[in-house]
Amino acid sequence: MTYILAIDQSTQSTKVMIFNHSAELIDSASKAHEQIFPSPGWVEHDAEQIYANLLTAMSELKARNPAAFAQAACLSVTNQRETIVVFEKGSGKPLSNAIVWLDRRGEPFCAELRGGADERTVEKKTGLRVDTYFPASKLTWLTRNNPAVAAELKSGSALIGTIDTYLIYRLTGGKVYATDPTNASRTLFYHIDRLNWDEELIRIFGLEIAELPEIRESASVFGETDLNGLLSKPIPIAGVMGDSQAALFAERCYEPGMAKITFGTGSSVLMNIGDKRIRSGNGIVNALAWVLDGKPTYAFEGITNFTGATISWMQNRMNLIEKPEESETLARSVPDNGGVYLVPAFVGLGAPYWRADVKGAIFGLTPGVTRAHVVRAGLEGIAFTVTDVIRIMEKDAGVPLKCLFADGGPVRNSFLMQFVADINRRELHASSLPELSALGAAFSGGLAIGIYADLDAIRTINTGITVYEPESDSEKVEELFAEWNAAIRKVLA
Repeated sequence: MTYILAIDQSTQSTKVMIFNHSAELIDSASKAHEQIFPSPGWVEHDAEQIYANLLTAMSELKARNPAAFAQAACLSVTNQRETIVVFEKGSGKPLSNAIVWLDRRGEPFCAELRGGADERTVEKKTGLRVDTYFPASKLTWLTRNNPAVAAELKSGSALIGTIDTYLIYRLTGGKVYATDPTNASRTLFYHIDRLNWDEELIRIFGLEIAELPEIRESASVFGETDLNGLLSKPIPIAGVMGDSQAALFAERCYEPGMAKITFGTGSSVLMNIGDKRIRSGNGIVNALAWVLDGKPTYAFEGITNFTGATISWMQNRMNLIEKPEESETLARSVPDNGGVYLVPAFVGLGAPYWRADVKGAIFGLTPGVTRAHVVRAGLEGIAFTVTDVIRIMEKDAGVPLKCLFADGGPVRNSFLMQFVADINRRELHASSLPELSALGAAFSGGLAIGIYADLDAIRTINTGITVYEPESDSEKVEELFAEWNAAIRKVLA
């Protein structure tokens, strides 16, 4: 039996998994890491803790599955894409905490660029927006506020990377400093058409960086690792993809018009638009879905900042629920939302509005509103935010939405999945494997080392889905959207 080990390094935790060649999840382990909030709007992770957690989780997994570890063919990696780490060349030790994609400290510099020629250059070359969601402006902040780090980046004694790059560097003992196009394209330093780092983009953000990671296709080998001695012999690191693109790959969205929603801390909606970039004038960004055999596949992407995290907020901050599963029970305990709408703009609004300055809000509170109504409004707010993106995406792509897929932890919430199907008036295929990003990386790794011959071989694999058919009529859906849009207008005012 052939096995693939996989790492899913996400915003909240580091998960490790074992898949067999039939894409069956054999076992998994995870370790949460600390969320660090040094100042309002700042979010950091301890990259050293993340690496230590990875090894601890792998050790736990090996203890339960020694035979599978002995037969592991490769290690694949998927990760939170826009989180950035500066680390020492040679040792790989972090020189500061990783700055997380949720962090807003780069907003003042982004504001300086908006409306000028540099903003247009960034958007033209990257397909993205000038927004502090992406790492560039946060790295600008770091170099302006930490001259020692700036000097080391300039001299080449310090390196930068997204989380995949950092983990690969550590796992290979500093032998491989590399990333893949799906991660590189999220930095605002990468030319999405020419498929390379762009010096002008780096200059726009006021940076001097001596060395950037080598870019290898996702279905490539990124060196070897023995997982710090956990393996008896090294295996290739093969298959590296940013989490959202990895989920699109795992869903087999290989044709234009196929789309998926990854529900995580935030959510990413991706629609395959083919081998040519299409520009949206309505707040939808371009993404590089993957590059395979030198050929790029592009996608529309809509990023929402606070979706699954809304459930965590209801649990941990407001004590509305004791555990995430309770949100579904409460939502179903009332016939509707009671006129309550929760706009989850806790860290601003992402696509299609791109307003970092707005705050979350709850509208429609009356004496008759209960805890259940608010929780239901929270789940519905998640669905509305992703559907705002899907509606614009379909219009701007000029390609009918063929299929809608969903993955991520919140797919376990059947109320949320049914509501997404209802308001999109589309059949929704929810993955029975919530952590689908890891499977996408494993598929990519399998291509790299020959476990799978081609995409057709991957298409034939049954990964298991739950199908949700739309139940609400179109008139009711439009009534709900009219109220939602009214709430959005108030937040944006």
